Amino acid sequence: MRVLGKGKTALAIQKIYKDVKLFDDDDINEYDKNSNELTVVSPGIPPYNRIVKSSKNIISDYDLFLSNIYKKQDKDIFTIWISGTNGKTTTTSMLEHILKKENFLSAGNIGLPLANAMHLEKNLILETSSFTLHYTSYAKPNIYILLPISDDHLSWHGTFSKYEQSKLKPLSSMNENDIAIIPSKYEKSITKAKIITYENTKDLCKKYNINDKKIQFKEPFLIDAVLALCVKKILFNNIDYDSINTFKQDAHKLEEFLDTKNRMWIDDSKATNVDAVIQALKTYKGKKIYLILGGDDKGADLNPLFEMLKLSEVCIYTIGTNASRLYKLSIKNNINCEICNSLEIAVNAIKNIHTSNDNHIAMLSPAASSYDQFNSYKQRGELFKQWVLE
Repeated sequence: MRVLGKGKTALAIQKIYKDVKLFDDDDINEYDKNSNELTVVSPGIPPYNRIVKSSKNIISDYDLFLSNIYKKQDKDIFTIWISGTNGKTTTTSMLEHILKKENFLSAGNIGLPLANAMHLEKNLILETSSFTLHYTSYAKPNIYILLPISDDHLSWHGTFSKYEQSKLKPLSSMNENDIAIIPSKYEKSITKAKIITYENTKDLCKKYNINDKKIQFKEPFLIDAVLALCVKKILFNNIDYDSINTFKQDAHKLEEFLDTKNRMWIDDSKATNVDAVIQALKTYKGKKIYLILGGDDKGADLNPLFEMLKLSEVCIYTIGTNASRLYKLSIKNNINCEICNSLEIAVNAIKNIHTSNDNHIAMLSPAASSYDQFNSYKQRGELFKQWVLE
């Protein structure tokens, strides 16, 4: 067996399958392009990669460990897969929080690599990316939670349609005993699973008799909490308000904090796509916003964001590789904008005009990946807070 990639997923597989060999682009000259050997592709490697294009018999780590065709263990593991464009991490973390006593553990994109979780005899909650789903052909979830889908990772998938197809792919493998909770626009998807559709948070609350007034979160996190409660009710016929309200949100997601002059700042560095920023703007509707945008936008269509920005009282400060693109769109839409290029310069520019007025906020919500200038969205968020508080 071969594994493409040398990151966490690949190294975890190598610990279980001692004879497995790892490959990346540097190994192209020694890679047997004619081999039919089973090849596991790490999720970050795109389909246009030259080694992927030279491979046959491709599967994902989900197929390797969870499908009846390849898995080593005899025991079936109950799995809940969570996907969508925004909210995957929060929904997964919330669900793990309220199901810990029921022997559930999170893995996949967050927590342990799937390979490391297999020997723990736990039921699994898997935050599942479109990358993993693209390469998964045999494994399936027992419950599939799909959050709304919007433009993202277009440079990886090529088109929005292909990105959307990856997100919907698990439905075709599910059977009559499985359950899928999906947005209403996909209600005609072909699947044997029992489908539960929803339009929005209110719709889900009505279907599952959930009182959203008893939940401490507001949108965009309210829908994540409600989806977690829906799964708990499906499995154990219990709406666990007490547990969900003790959940602590991760950093860098609409994280509010004050500087030494009592001015409000928002660290929303996790907002790496257009829809995430649109949701953030809805949360702070009616406020004057000094907004830091920019990074690697992965080829996304930014026009829906600017349609929303035109309706807001906002000044934009652009950073990263798409700073000029954002500036041109701002000018086109008559929005005040300043090219800063770096995050530190943007923070200092905002400090010169930001006030402690309750109706004014400054926000990093970049609608772009951080990898053009930072190691991760977490590093971007930490440096943002550091420069604000200096």
